[in-house]
Amino acid sequence: MYILVFSRSSKNSKSLKLPPGPPSYPLIGSILQLCPTKLHQALSKLSKTYGPIMTVKIGTITTVVISSPILTKQALHKHDQALASRFVPDSVQALSHDKASLVFLPDSTKWKAFRKLCATKIFSPQQLHSSQALRQKKLKDLLDFVHENCQKGRVIDIGEIAFTTVLNSISNTLFSIDLASYSSGISQKFRNVITCILEEASKPNIADYYPILRRLDPQGARRRMKKYYKTLLDVFDCIVEERLKRGDSLKESDVLDSFIDILRSENSEFTRQDMLHLFLDLFTAGIDTTAATIEWVMAELLCNPDKLTIIRRELQQVLCKERELEDSDISKLNYLQAVVKETLRLHPTAPVLIHKSVAEVDICGFRVPIDAQVLVNLWTMGRDSSIWTDPNSFLPERFLDNEGGVRGEDFGFIPFGSGRRMCPGIVLANRVVHTMLASLLFHFDWKLADGSKAKDMDMTEKFGITLHKIKPLMAIPIKEQRMCN
Repeated sequence: MYILVFSRSSKNSKSLKLPPGPPSYPLIGSILQLCPTKLHQALSKLSKTYGPIMTVKIGTITTVVISSPILTKQALHKHDQALASRFVPDSVQALSHDKASLVFLPDSTKWKAFRKLCATKIFSPQQLHSSQALRQKKLKDLLDFVHENCQKGRVIDIGEIAFTTVLNSISNTLFSIDLASYSSGISQKFRNVITCILEEASKPNIADYYPILRRLDPQGARRRMKKYYKTLLDVFDCIVEERLKRGDSLKESDVLDSFIDILRSENSEFTRQDMLHLFLDLFTAGIDTTAATIEWVMAELLCNPDKLTIIRRELQQVLCKERELEDSDISKLNYLQAVVKETLRLHPTAPVLIHKSVAEVDICGFRVPIDAQVLVNLWTMGRDSSIWTDPNSFLPERFLDNEGGVRGEDFGFIPFGSGRRMCPGIVLANRVVHTMLASLLFHFDWKLADGSKAKDMDMTEKFGITLHKIKPLMAIPIKEQRMCN
């Protein structure tokens, strides 16, 4: 049960106390009460004792954990500027990635320039419209692959095909090329590298808890991350070099061409290394989270066959298999949108938002000191019975009459964050997730592999920067003849 905390006025914020929290011991802080593999759940359990804002000492790092919409709004709206920086794990600093990263740069002139670049050259409505045909081609490739396996009765790893499709959708948007195929094994190599990057950034590292040890890299995290970063950066650098050598003879008019034009312009504020590290962010953050969302949605629908029936009925009423699925169709698929939102409520792709205070602030009468790590536990808020009726049940209907979207307006549901640090790729992610799900569910019925029943599916979560199923979703596609309205 949450302890209600009311605001107290104070002329001097330094007289305010830190939020309450579990006992802290010398050197180790509160580490013994945290489970690194289930950190979101451990923090949720502690919040029931210490309240919706609490202090957890992790080694020498003061961490303030927020678990309620009201306090989240204060943090990410009222104090947005003071909390608009990130806590940067030591491993992420390999190859100085944090100095040229849209994700980890502090709120600065360079970070704002990166955001503007993404908004105008990658995620603008004009750019997304112009790249729609490329995404449609990737959906056709996906359906051809699923159809081939359907005819042979083969089991499909949903997360893997989602990853390959998203990987090629993004690589075509940026470079006008495929980086993988469903049968080559290259996709799995990319997935392994990206998975290693995200796991390395989220796993416990003693150098993060005791910054004095950072120069020593005692667990080798930064050395491993350097190898993973270099693998992807070398791929991107080869693509850029090839485009530069080719010159303007075959203009692709894609994102890479736009970036190269910017680099060639006088007084450009971006370097080639900036561009490569931005690509690294887009691939590591964008592909894994999108693929994980698709896998979770498919898992929830196979666990809830009645919801799957409803969504398939809606798809048959709205779509026609004689034409290609378009982005504009998404607005007509109300139940599909509700299903995606409900999945993000239960399984937020980023279960914990990570911020850092660059100034001391007062949140609900408690002091958040400068340089504190500030965590917003989305997973807790998504399962809070004071916010949601029957919070542990999969009920997409709750979003049918809910006017709120996923853009941070409702602080009880902010799967992509809010404020300055809201995910810049939300518009593209929304299109890719909905069109891919609509394609898979409209053209095929699905059943679990090995005769498994819905009630037997393992829905255990694997904590990380991205929340994954601990066991991959394996399913068999079934072709059905349909009438088109």
